[in-house]
This record gives sequence, C-alpha cells and structure tokens, in this order.
Amino acid sequence: MRFQEVRELVRMQPADPDATRRRLAGCHDVAALRAVARRRIPRPVFDYVDGGADEELSMAGNTAAFRRWRFLPRLMTDVSAADTAARVLDRDLPLPLALAPTGYTRMLHPDGERAVARVAQRRGLPYTLSTMATTTIEDLAAAARPDLWFQLYILKDAGLTAELVDRAEAAGYRVLVVTVDTVVAGNRVRDHRNGLVIPPALTARTLASIASRPGYWLRVVRSPAIMFANFAGPSEITVEETIALFSEAITWDGIAALRARWDGKLIIKGPLGPADARRAAEAGADGIQLSNHGGRQLDRAVAPVDLIAPVREAVGPAVSVLVDSGIRHGADLAVALALGADAGVIGRAYLYGLMAGGEAGVDRVLELLGTQFRRTLQLLGVTSVAELRKHGRELLIR
Repeated sequence: MRFQEVRELVRMQPADPDATRRRLAGCHDVAALRAVARRRIPRPVFDYVDGGADEELSMAGNTAAFRRWRFLPRLMTDVSAADTAARVLDRDLPLPLALAPTGYTRMLHPDGERAVARVAQRRGLPYTLSTMATTTIEDLAAAARPDLWFQLYILKDAGLTAELVDRAEAAGYRVLVVTVDTVVAGNRVRDHRNGLVIPPALTARTLASIASRPGYWLRVVRSPAIMFANFAGPSEITVEETIALFSEAITWDGIAALRARWDGKLIIKGPLGPADARRAAEAGADGIQLSNHGGRQLDRAVAPVDLIAPVREAVGPAVSVLVDSGIRHGADLAVALALGADAGVIGRAYLYGLMAGGEAGVDRVLELLGTQFRRTLQLLGVTSVAELRKHGRELLIR
C-alpha cells in the first residue's frame, strides 16, 4: 500500500489545546473519571469522596447489587425515536436523574456547588444543595436556577433547623429532602486515617500532599476559605465531628412538623424498608429516596436497589420512589426504573467528574450517563421510560 493510500485511510486528529478537554475526552465512563480524579486530588480529599464506613461492605455491595441484574431484551422493535424523558414528582425531565446533596463540595474544586448547579440547569435536571454545603442557600440560588432541592439534616438546634427550612423556601427551593440516617456518625475509616478536617489544615500530611498535588493546593489558596456556609460551625472540625451537630432524636412527629412547615414537595431520604416507606407516605411525604448514604453510615446495610420493588408495592403508584447509592452507568439507571423507581440520584459519580475537570467534568458525567441510558433503552427494545417501567420486570432476570 502506498503512503498516499495510508494517509487516506488514517486521518490524524489535531491535538486539542485545552488540557481539561483533552483529559475528559479520554474518559469514556465514570470509572475513567474516577481514575483521573485519583491522580489529580490529594489522597485525604479523594478518600473523603471515595470511602465508606467500616469495612466498606455496603459501598461495594451497592454497585454489585445493580450488576447482579441481567437484561432480557425484546428484539425487532423500532427504537429510532427512543425517548429518555420522564416525569419526576411534578416535573418533566429530559432524563430520570437527579443530583444528590454532597457536603464540602468546594474542597473538591473551588467552583464547588455552583459548578454542579450550573450543569444541572443546562441539562434540565434537579440539583440538591446539602445542609453541609460550602455555598449558602441564597448564593447558590443566585448563581444557578436548576430545579432546586434542599437537603436537610435535622439539627439538635431546632431553631436553626426551622431557619434553614424557611431560608430554602424563601430562596425558591422547590423540594425538601430530609435525611434520616445520620443520628450518629458512620465510622469512616479512611477519614480517621487521613485526619481530614474542615477547613483543610497544614499538617505534615497536608504538606506532603501539597508537594505531590501542587495544582490542587494552588487552586485552594486562590479561592475563598472552605467552611460551613449555611451556619456557623467550629473553625476547625473533623468530618465525623460534624455529625455531632445532628439530632439523635428524629421521630415521625418531627417529620409531621416539617410537613406542616414546608409548602413544597417533601422527600424522606434513607434506607427505608416497606413499613417505614409506608409510614413516610402517611406522614405526608411526596417521595421516598432509597439510600444507605452511599455506604457511608451503617455498614452491611441492604443495597437500596434491592428495596425498590418492595417499597413500590408498599406505597403504590402515587408516591415517587427515587434511588441512590451505586449508580455508575446508564444501565444502572435502567435497572432502577425497570424495578419500579421513578428516577435515580447520583452523588459520587458527578464528584469524580468535578475532581477530574471541574464544571466540564460534571457535564461529561451527565453526557455519559444520558448516552448510556438511551443506548440501553434501544438495545432493550424499549422506546420510552414509561414503557421501561411498565414492562421492566419482563426485561430483567438474575
């Protein structure tokens, strides 16, 4: 073969001058973004995102539970117009997906919550701001206007809890997500080992991290201090110590009081079995978010994906069922909906993107999940989310 013929067959792509775009273009799944994040971020910070409680059995079990399901596709179906849109609560979304609350997000990248919310807004997806955010309720609402949800930890200070709820409502947040599985701190061994504190402190270990990841620390020192944005916490506190601020006496009466105070949609987030899910619905919850906190609280807890079918049966079709903990691929999202969920919720997945490439990295995660989900629908012989949910159990086996 002559050289000219080789040139016709092999067309060289010009190198992208933007280093972030080059880095993200080489990431074709969430696992690749995680690998990039691990190389770019100091170990204590990466471990804060990547780690779980105790032996991390729940964390590993979450992803494994999704992967135990196998698809049984329908063939000879015209899927050229497959549609990924879905109705979640009372909104039509282009993808049955919401972005979970995460604490200390500006520790991972200076743009933190604002970057994630801007991507959610462009993609038309809900974004949930955490009580432990590093951006205030009001500043986040001013920076971006996605479908705004606010995640509430019920604090020992009842007055402060009520104040947070009222601020979220005044700022235009539409959904209140009440987390109920943090009455005590999960034993997060990696954070213990790394001595992670907020804000990051200049210990000998930190100095070693600076030497190995100077780009990260340069971004940190050029940005405003990382601190609790929505209430005045101690000037320096470990991740575990933050949970000492949370109430150990969460009751159904407390949920009823929040329901009376909050005019918007209310979601209860936690590892709810069928009985508790039914009780939440009776207390006025519009939705249930099945979650074991990504394996960061009670180790050896059941994988939330395994609760979808029994919880759906318990609460019926009127209550929205969302699921988090373990979604790393669009096929995981398809499994969740086939089992009866209305939507999936991601946390770690988009944080890997944020650490790997800032706002563009988060966008890359959502692009990948959306593409994977649509392809999965097509390969299953399904043309819509409604059809997937209707025939889901016929399409899954173990």
